[in-house]
This record gives sequence, C-alpha cells and structure tokens, in this order.
Amino acid sequence: MSTIDGLPPLRDVIATHDLRAKKALGQNFLLDLNLTARIARSAGDLSGSDVLEIGPGPGGLTRGLLAEGARHVLAIEKDSRAMAALAEIADHYPGRLEVMNADALEVDVEAHLTPPIRICANLPYNVGTELLTRWLTPKTWPPFWTSLTLMFQREVANRIVAEPGSKAYGRLAILSQWRTDPRIVMELPPEAFTPAPKVHSAVVHLTALPEPRFPANAGTLSRVTAMAFQQRRKMMRASLKGLHPEVEDLLTSAGIKPTDRPETVPLEKFCALARAVDAAG
Repeated sequence: MSTIDGLPPLRDVIATHDLRAKKALGQNFLLDLNLTARIARSAGDLSGSDVLEIGPGPGGLTRGLLAEGARHVLAIEKDSRAMAALAEIADHYPGRLEVMNADALEVDVEAHLTPPIRICANLPYNVGTELLTRWLTPKTWPPFWTSLTLMFQREVANRIVAEPGSKAYGRLAILSQWRTDPRIVMELPPEAFTPAPKVHSAVVHLTALPEPRFPANAGTLSRVTAMAFQQRRKMMRASLKGLHPEVEDLLTSAGIKPTDRPETVPLEKFCALARAVDAAG
C-alpha cells in the first residue's frame, strides 16, 4: 500500500518535511497505509460523498480516503508544518482535496462541503471528545453529516458504545446512542502509531439516525444527564435533588426508582425523565 497511489511512503514524507509528532498537538501518526485504507473503507461508500477530515498530519488517512474514491476531502490541519506534505497529495488528486491550516474548533465546515457529507478522522486526542460532542449536539437534527468514523483512545470508544450497568456507561453513551447507531469497527495497538501512545485505540463508526430513538428535548436531556453523572455513584434522587422540587415523583413517573444509580438507568428512561421535567415546568 505504500506506493499504490504513486506517492512516497509516510516515513519518507515525515523525514522529508521534518514532521515529528508534537505531543502538545495530540499527534500520533498512523504510518501503515494498509490500516489507513481500512479506516477509510469502514466509513462506507465514499464515491458520492464529501468527506471532512480533522488532523490529517502527514496525510495517511487523507490518501486512504482519496484512494477509496471520496468525491471531495476537506482536511483541516492546525500544524502548519504539514501543509507542504498535504499540498503534494492535493497535486496528485487535482480538484479533490482542499486543505485548511486552521483550528477545527473554529471553522464553519459546512461552507466548504456539499452533502452528503461523511466525517472520517484520526482525531487528535486532546480535542476528540469535544469535537464528537459538538457533532452530536447541533441546533437541528438530522445533522449536516450522515456518518462519523473516528479514532479515539479505546477507553473513549468504550464509553461511546457502553451499555447500562457497565463502568463505561455515562453521558457520552447516552449522547451518542440517542441520535446515532454507534459501533466499534476496528482496534489498534499502541505500536501501530509513531510515536506509540500509552493506550490502545479504536475506530468508532456512528451512523446518524433520521430522528432520535426516543422523544426528548435535547437541552433538557443534556442537563439531566450532566447532573446525574456528575456524581454517578449517588442515587438518582440525590444527584438530581437540585433539578426540581418534586424530583422523586418525576423519577417515579419516568419508571426510575429514586434509589437507582445513574449508571443503571437506560437511555429510554432518561428520555422519559427529560419529558417529565419539561411537562412539570
């Protein structure tokens, strides 16, 4: 795979452009182009889609996305050192790669993309969860994207797909599973990266649902789950005591025992509680 697109192997690219990974930018480069191609394929059929990539670094996943037929790729990279390497990829795929030297948290990406849009990225560890949360909580639903294929630390990936009753279950699971169908599609050991991180990684594919699984106001659900999981070992009546004067009655009406702990309460009942809170005013 190192020469399938006629471009140099990534180790050569890094050496040529002096792209040693920076810890401050959360960088860990995946150099095996067979693996980056697998990640690109796990995003689905890209031939009719624009793709948003965050943190392309030397461009391994970028090359995978383009080789797998992405109609157009918008790659946002904060590290200006990577611009020359990414420009070489853009030259190799005329008109199909747009590169922005910017902070992904500050870019209006929709202005640069045409639906259908998929997001596929080996996210920098230091902004991964924040970006995911933003993509899951737009002002309107369905969102501008149809699917997310994202690499995280395995601990974060496990939190996204966690079931009630598990230690990993919490607000991120509820946020993800309320509006998407998330699944782990790939796991990678530390030695797959340069430099090797101290943790394992995993790729999660999240498909946007046409509408949330259960009716609830997004803001209310967010507020309820934030309060509940802030002290996850407490009973629901204690962790939510500041939510409403009649919180025990609201819990009971939602099918939740006031003595239940947040980590045992399923998504459907959290949504029922959010509706009860809104109805109570």
